[in-house]
Amino acid sequence: MESMMGHAGMAATAVRYLRSVGAPTTAAAPSAAPSTAPLPRPALRAVRDGERAPVDPGEFRAVLGHFASGVTVITAPCEDGPAGFACQSFASLSLDPPLVTFMVARTSTTWPRIARAGVFCVNVLGAEQGELCRGFAVSGGDKFAGVPYVSAPVTGSPRLTDVPAWVDCAIQAVHTGGDHLIVVGRVEALGSDPAAAEGGPLLFHRGAFGRFSA
Repeated sequence: MESMMGHAGMAATAVRYLRSVGAPTTAAAPSAAPSTAPLPRPALRAVRDGERAPVDPGEFRAVLGHFASGVTVITAPCEDGPAGFACQSFASLSLDPPLVTFMVARTSTTWPRIARAGVFCVNVLGAEQGELCRGFAVSGGDKFAGVPYVSAPVTGSPRLTDVPAWVDCAIQAVHTGGDHLIVVGRVEALGSDPAAAEGGPLLFHRGAFGRFSA
């Protein structure tokens, strides 16, 4: 796809990440720029028992659950069909240059496909799109079955219809963060739908969906 080939440098970043963890990179390798110098491999090692913080995982989730967040669906175009997953750990990162970020579990089976694509679209969900979010939160199956979408203008990533806002991005960097990866994307295009935004955003708080009320 021509729109994807314009992001060779961004895709190369994802390729280097995949190589660092031993994942196959056959699909993305041709788009990597030959002159791009390889990044040093991250120094990863297992955490010793004595180094673990005395925090119970259940308590950690319960306490952090008090932080309400918006909900998004991250999508990307892939050779074997579109890929996507529900994500609440999305945030703006920088205005100049325009950067956004999201976190994804290192065990995610969808992320390697997005990494190979080198691009992604952030679809910000509205208050009535809880079922859409649940569909993308499950593992396996055809998440896009019956879900209408069009191609984002620059990367060709799936832009879900009737979402309040969308952000079209190329992968700029991938960092390790414990059992998650921190993905940084450079914004190539973005937009919003005033009609879809009238109902307000879909919020996630303490394990349940809700809506904003002024």
